[in-house]
Amino acid sequence: MMSWCSFSLFKQDILLINLLFFTEHLIQEVIVMSSKEETSQTPPPPPPLPPSSSSPPPGSYFIGTKEDVVKARRVTRLLNGCRDVLVLYHQGQLHAMDKRCYHAGGELQFGDIEEFNGRLCMVCPWHKYKITLAEGEGLYQAVENPTIRPHRTQWRSKGVKQRIHKVTEVNGDVYVTLNDSAEAIESDNYQTERFRSVQQPRLTAEN
Repeated sequence: MMSWCSFSLFKQDILLINLLFFTEHLIQEVIVMSSKEETSQTPPPPPPLPPSSSSPPPGSYFIGTKEDVVKARRVTRLLNGCRDVLVLYHQGQLHAMDKRCYHAGGELQFGDIEEFNGRLCMVCPWHKYKITLAEGEGLYQAVENPTIRPHRTQWRSKGVKQRIHKVTEVNGDVYVTLNDSAEAIESDNYQTERFRSVQQPRLTAEN
């Protein structure tokens, strides 16, 4: 028969084992909770950086440094051996378009820039045709009702008449990407070799 002393020792051993088991379980719970807390507090990864624009667009043509273009205000270039382009700087913006006016081949680098109906336009020096810098649209004033006097006019668009080209600034340099849309635009008429060799000298002499 187990003595009272032996029974007491046995009971103490059971209590000690239970205490150790409880302590080990508690430690594991604390470790799991700490791990979850650290995971929830981990900040999300930063968004990916935008692609670098340190190289000019494919197929673009170097015009010059932005400093030189800004200083000159108007720069003309023959690009790809077949396209006379005017690059201009106005009110902090760079623009590019076909050099000669769609109407009669006027040299736009000598034209004034004015605002009509809230839109900046190049005014051809030959016949005062208005061409929007951003879209190449031809603007004109139309009479609302000819039978009513005094006549009231409003600005209207003829649609895109002048081919506009894309200007890109990369690391302080200016590049132009030609607008190679297959749709014919009227200013294309003054971009042929025949015009340069035959008609251009005559027009320049006349004007």
